[in-house]
Amino acid sequence: MKSKMLFFLLLVSANSLFAQTVPNDSLNNRPKKENFADDWAALTKYQKENVLLPPPTKKEKRVVFLGSSIFEFWKQKDPAYFNNNPYLDRGISGQISPQLLIRFRQDVINLQPKVVIILAGSNDIAGNTGHVTNDKIMDNIKSMAELARLHHIKVILCKYLPVYQYPWNKSIQPADTIIALNELIVAYAKKKHYTVLDYWTPLVDERKGQRADLTVDGVHPNVAGYKIMEEVTEVAIKKALKNRH
Repeated sequence: MKSKMLFFLLLVSANSLFAQTVPNDSLNNRPKKENFADDWAALTKYQKENVLLPPPTKKEKRVVFLGSSIFEFWKQKDPAYFNNNPYLDRGISGQISPQLLIRFRQDVINLQPKVVIILAGSNDIAGNTGHVTNDKIMDNIKSMAELARLHHIKVILCKYLPVYQYPWNKSIQPADTIIALNELIVAYAKKKHYTVLDYWTPLVDERKGQRADLTVDGVHPNVAGYKIMEEVTEVAIKKALKNRH
């Protein structure tokens, strides 16, 4: 009787131990569902599109455009530019540089591009989600560039477009801050042998803002503005692809 009781207690203990070591989801044979209620970096924005995207072919020179509204609106205003080229637009309106960094693996590395174009800084300066200094913007840009290089992705860093005033935050005077950020970007790119894409020079006016004939609101380009951006972008992509670094 005692031996039967001992066997029973050992059996109960073993079952209890097994239940503690195996996750409930495994026991139920159900994968845990992700909760994106706090999706600050908007990882869900391109998640499905990324899953459906086939890997690049051997000859494909895939380029990812990573940025905020400037890039997101670009595809809306001139979809042919992206549809007719191996270019992936991964812009999300309103995002600041740490948000771009958070989604860099999902929206850049995992897509296996040859080149990434990083446009960051304006929303940080505008104070869209708190205020981020130029030094902090550069920290995030550097981290993204280093991740790209680690994964053998050519890096293009953009001089940000000129902005005289943000319509949604007129208390900020961003023109000189953007110029200072662009100087930091160029210096870093030169040091690390990254390609620089200058969006500032062809769009600037006498106030160090955006030319009125090339913008819809002083911040975002119109179609004519994007056409100019396309010209300088093509030059930068060709240069980056030839870059040994």
